[in-house]
Amino acid sequence: MALRGTRPNPAQWLWYAFGGRLPQRCNEWVLHDVTCRTWAVRHFVRGFIQMSPVLVLLLLPGPLLIRVLSIVLGLLVGYFYSMSYMWQTTEERLVKQGYPRGLGAETRRAAHAEQDAAAQAAYERLYRGA
Repeated sequence: MALRGTRPNPAQWLWYAFGGRLPQRCNEWVLHDVTCRTWAVRHFVRGFIQMSPVLVLLLLPGPLLIRVLSIVLGLLVGYFYSMSYMWQTTEERLVKQGYPRGLGAETRRAAHAEQDAAAQAAYERLYRGA
């Protein structure tokens, strides 16, 4: 999928990473962002940016080990929820930009239609005797 549309500037991207809506001129970029081959990696990076304020715990007084383990635990819990809801989150990003609900999943599914059909046919041959 060729990248079209206007990329957000760094301040806009930071706003977008925290769930904000981008200007209309960035709509195509948002669609690309949540449907390209690396959409899950991009979601992971946005999740890290959202959870980065937890790093402030390093500045608190106390044993370093406890501070580091607190950060690691916080990041693990945050990533668990971030990855659990990544399909819904990406759909909501598209809806905020004015796209219809379900477009992200449909676009990703269409991009892999041939591979999915081949996998389904192989499954049918192997397990269903078709």
